[in-house]
This record gives sequence, C-alpha cells and structure tokens, in this order.
Amino acid sequence: MKREKKMITAKMGVKDLISNLNKLNEFDYIEIEDKKSKKLKGVFISAKLAMEFKKFLEEKSDKETEEKLKAFRNMIKLSDRKNPFLEQFDKDDPKILQKVKGMSE
Repeated sequence: MKREKKMITAKMGVKDLISNLNKLNEFDYIEIEDKKSKKLKGVFISAKLAMEFKKFLEEKSDKETEEKLKAFRNMIKLSDRKNPFLEQFDKDDPKILQKVKGMSE
C-alpha cells in the first residue's frame, strides 16, 4: 500500500520570507500574508508541486473551453436562421466560430 507524503505547509509574512529565503526549500506550500491586516497576499508552491498545479490549471481550462463550445454548438443547432449573437462572435473571433460550426455538423 502506497503512503502519500504529508504536505508541509506554513504561513508567514513577506518580511519573514525575504529574510529567510531558505524557508522556500523547507515547505511545499507557503501562504504569504500581511502581518498587520492578516490578509492573504499570495502563495508559494514548491517545485515538486508546481507541475502538478500547472497540469490541474490546464485541465480546468480545457474543461471550461469544452463546456463553452458545447453551449455554442447547442445554440447553433437551435437556430437555423441568422443569429445576431453568432454574427457578433464571428466578428470577434471567426476561427472559434468556424470550429463550433464544424463540431455541430
């Protein structure tokens, strides 16, 4: 049975991080916060998590694009007459509209 290694996380301020850059090697994930306001300013993810995170974002983007294309395909199927929305879309990005029309046929 494969055991997953527990992710090592931390929360620190910008000044703490700058003065201790070696901390970047000690943690998988660091929340960077404004110490006065306690607001999250950003995150740091380790190199070993970076590729996994990039893949996640790409898959999410691909899924969202496919959902939009599916919606456009359905709109085209519903309308045999001229569609002002699609005509405007054609002006904005004709390559995408051609792809959508091709997929609906």
